[in-house]
Amino acid sequence: MKVTLMIRLLALAAVLSLSACNTVQGVGRDLTAAGQAIENAL
Repeated sequence: MKVTLMIRLLALAAVLSLSACNTVQGVGRDLTAAGQAIENAL
């Protein structure tokens, strides 16, 4: 039973870390687009 719980927790941690990477990439793209828009406006 402990092994099953440990496997589930590891799988959950893997899913959360992968989704966090996608979120950080999205924020980086948004900041880049905002910076380019400001440069183009000047």
